Amino acid sequence: MMETMAPTTGPSFDLSEEHKMLADMVRDFATNQLAPRAAHYDRTCEFPWDNVKAMAELGLLGVNVPDAYGGAGMDNIAYTIAIEEISRACASTGVVAAVQNGLVNSPLVRFGTEEQKKKFLPRLVSGEVVGAYSLTEPGSGSDAVAMSTRARKEGDKYILNGTKCWVTNATGASLFIVYATLDPALKSKGVCAFIIEKSFPGFTVGKHEEVMGVRASGTCELMLDNCEVPAENLLGGEGDGFKIALATLDGGRLGIAAQAVGIAQAAYDYALKYTQERQQFGKPISSFQLIQNKLVEMAVNIEASRLLLHKAAWLRDQGRPFSKEASMAKLFASETAMKAGIEAVQCLGGYGYSKEYPVERYFRDAKITQIYEGTSEVQKIVIARHLLGQG
Repeated sequence: MMETMAPTTGPSFDLSEEHKMLADMVRDFATNQLAPRAAHYDRTCEFPWDNVKAMAELGLLGVNVPDAYGGAGMDNIAYTIAIEEISRACASTGVVAAVQNGLVNSPLVRFGTEEQKKKFLPRLVSGEVVGAYSLTEPGSGSDAVAMSTRARKEGDKYILNGTKCWVTNATGASLFIVYATLDPALKSKGVCAFIIEKSFPGFTVGKHEEVMGVRASGTCELMLDNCEVPAENLLGGEGDGFKIALATLDGGRLGIAAQAVGIAQAAYDYALKYTQERQQFGKPISSFQLIQNKLVEMAVNIEASRLLLHKAAWLRDQGRPFSKEASMAKLFASETAMKAGIEAVQCLGGYGYSKEYPVERYFRDAKITQIYEGTSEVQKIVIARHLLGQG
């Protein structure tokens, strides 16, 4: 006979009471305040200032910032829950919150000096300041080491020259984390991260990009023309930028995976409700097996995405390596969001193609989750390196 094994300890599949309360609170807020404005922001491409202010009041712009700097001091599972629920109502607002929390607050908490934390984090958490993150350039996306933006030290400041692109939050941001290289010949060892304020001489926010989805995300290019950055605004040390970028992107992928889960859940919820109400041949179309197959595949993939995401977040909370798991979660969740968007449109037929119904927006919003924070193809490279012991 097999011996009875003692139960193992590990992460629970049930959310804690604190997490459940957070999910309920954010869902109620998102449903009542964000969802009614989502179509407006999608149509106008306005930066969602009303949503930003409302999120700040609820502490959603500093979910896992320590309370010493005004944050909520919660964990990464809480962060993913919040981003999922926000994105379920408005994906544009979801990415604004994800950038603020994951790409700006997080590297400041981890790599900033005490003076930098005290100066910037309370303003970010309160919503007084919106932050943005700028790594990509016209000639370097996935190959970040190939960046051409240059930095040179002159006395007590750095002088930066170059152009950045696809900068989320840029229309609303007044604080930017920007990467530049001291010398391209140094490759990754020459990359530095800088905290740049919009008022710095030589810094300009360029044209607003007209994008397919998350249209209120304030995506712009940045120009640095002899931009003067005080030396105390160097994040980490000289040459630490590439390490900071990789660590930040690992955490940022949790936010985008959460956004993707939220979009997918919204698409599924609408498709489920519609197919139960829509009558064809004398009965609801949800009674047809082909429609049921679509709903089942959406539901299963969403549940699997959420479990992958929560595992990655849990590993990060335990201080354990989570890069592979974050990439897996981001890859699977973004593919799930895209499939859910497609199938939701299909379930609604002609109505799904109309802007009077939200599923066409979910479809458009889902696509970007396969691209930013590393494309699906890049995630496969990252995962493969870990599987082959090269990570």
